[in-house]
Amino acid sequence: MDPSPKAPHFLVPAGAVDCHAHVFGPSSKYPFHPGRTYTPPDASLEEYLHLHQTLGIQRGILVQPSVYGVDNSATRHALQRLRKSGHAYRGVAVVDSSVSDNKLDALHEDGFRGVRLNMLFKGGISWKDVTALADRLAERGWHLQFLVDVSEFENFETLIGQLPVPVVIDHMGHMACEKGLAQEGFQALCRALKNGHAWVKLSGAYRITSLDQTPYDDVVPFAQQLIQANPERCVWGSDWPHPHISVPMPNDGALFDELASWAPDVQTRKRILVDNPDALYFGDLA
Repeated sequence: MDPSPKAPHFLVPAGAVDCHAHVFGPSSKYPFHPGRTYTPPDASLEEYLHLHQTLGIQRGILVQPSVYGVDNSATRHALQRLRKSGHAYRGVAVVDSSVSDNKLDALHEDGFRGVRLNMLFKGGISWKDVTALADRLAERGWHLQFLVDVSEFENFETLIGQLPVPVVIDHMGHMACEKGLAQEGFQALCRALKNGHAWVKLSGAYRITSLDQTPYDDVVPFAQQLIQANPERCVWGSDWPHPHISVPMPNDGALFDELASWAPDVQTRKRILVDNPDALYFGDLA
């Protein structure tokens, strides 16, 4: 992460939500999964809240990272601290198919509202666990979040269409821009958005770009096509502290400014930053 985030150059609407971020460490207290793909540096809750203060964001979603496997302790304890201090934050957990109802209920009490299925990095769970979990999550009003490259997700529309819960796709589908807008997996994602069968996180632009620094101009047409497919199914996430990336570390203000080029219309940005996250994550508070 860049320790000195800059303020964005556009007016951030009140109640904005950062729908994708992680906290890490200290590793002495929260040990990493032995089969992890990467080892991140510490990224504290205090640093995360400082980021939000700088960007003008009031709420957020902490997502369980792959490096902790199914041990949600670091994310859970962060959510507990946020709740005690009066902050409106939610979480997305990682669990296995044998998780008990009591454990799911306890996670719900702490603010978790979804389960992440990691199909890219070691330490997550795979598709075989989906059907075993979906009905139980539906009872709690939770969703399933996929970290997946949509260009390699066979039968995407058919599979997600069979699930009884909302489906959220990380990082704009995590497909390299060089594969082109016409790539069938990306078009399947756009169709799923248009039909209301999926949500997408407008996040992680540096994970799909072929460029080294912001602005990531090659990402613009992809983000815009996702928004055009269904602006009511798009949310934004910082992906802070930007773990396991292959480009120079960007500044978070510059990353946030990318949204203004993806969605130049003020009302569309408000929908992405406020209204859509309200429906997906905070509906039980309405």
